[in-house]
Amino acid sequence: MTGKSKVLIIDDDVNICELIRLYLEKEGFEALPVYNGAKAVENFKEYAPNIVILDIMLPGVDGWQVCREIRKISNIPIIMLTAKGETFDKVLGLELGADDYMVKPFEPKELVARVKAVLRRYEHKDTEVQEIIYPNLVINKTNYTLKVNGKDLELPPKELELLFFLASNPNKVFTREQLLEHVWGFDFFGDSRTVDVHVKRLREKLELENQVWQLKTVWGVGYKFEVK
Repeated sequence: MTGKSKVLIIDDDVNICELIRLYLEKEGFEALPVYNGAKAVENFKEYAPNIVILDIMLPGVDGWQVCREIRKISNIPIIMLTAKGETFDKVLGLELGADDYMVKPFEPKELVARVKAVLRRYEHKDTEVQEIIYPNLVINKTNYTLKVNGKDLELPPKELELLFFLASNPNKVFTREQLLEHVWGFDFFGDSRTVDVHVKRLREKLELENQVWQLKTVWGVGYKFEVK
């Protein structure tokens, strides 16, 4: 990545935005604070950031909705913020496409470290093989497209990334924790329900009958992409 990485900070707390901005700029980032969820997506389009720091509890349009709207147009990494004591549904965050999250109050240095780590993972994806082909199945992670039996099938980003990862490692069994680490890129404190949810949804959408490949449950262990 050339030049400064740009960070869009979306939080209605001006003091928190300023603190995050100062720490990011000290580490060589460029940062733009936004205090209103209603304007956040418009700001996102204009600013074209490399990563977004997004507070959940925004007035008017909340962080969940902002995340949904951004994910409709971009796969840029999103780190979500939640205040201590607020209900943060980790599964919902993952399903909407969040890449990481932090609970307030937090150490600004840790947030900056997470920004760097998430960006490294995101940039590393660009060097990987981006298309996998099996009979009646083409998964392309460059443009996030999927073809099953020659037909285009739309998937949310994390569902496609999960399928891509499993299909990249045929017949290898992964635990739910390993899938969280590889696909979402961080330890989700042992909450593996989201993997089950994503696999269930993939099975509902994929035409699995009479295919040489299957999404298999290995009871007591995890999941694998089985190729006959």
